[in-house]
This record gives sequence, structure tokens and C-alpha cells, in this order.
Amino acid sequence: MNAKTIGKRLSELRGERTQKDVASAIGVCQSTYSMYENGERIPSDEVKKKIAKYFKRSVQFIFYEE
Repeated sequence: MNAKTIGKRLSELRGERTQKDVASAIGVCQSTYSMYENGERIPSDEVKKKIAKYFKRSVQFIFYEE
């Protein structure tokens, strides 16, 4: 899955929450999380695990399933 597709999925999962809230919960800067959603960066494996746990989804679902 490419970075833009991952970003779209992250944005959809975030819903009404702010990027700042999600970033704080997973331990990254808001600007870093914004880059994930904008398809400018892909999170490290460790951050992928934190994101999956936060959204109560599998890493596979968020980052690999088309």
C-alpha cells in the first residue's frame, strides 16, 4: 500500500478527533502525524503498532490491506 492510501485510511480512522490528540496519544509531534495523513511519510514499525493499538485495528488492516 502506498503512502497516500495509508494517509487516507489514517484520516478516515481519526474521524472527529484532532491530529494533535492522535499524535499525543501515540507519542509523535502533530506535524509528524500530519505528514502520515498527507502521504509524505510512512510511520516506523514501532509507530505503526501504536497507531493500530490506538485505533483498535490491526497493523495489517491499517497499513497493508487494500
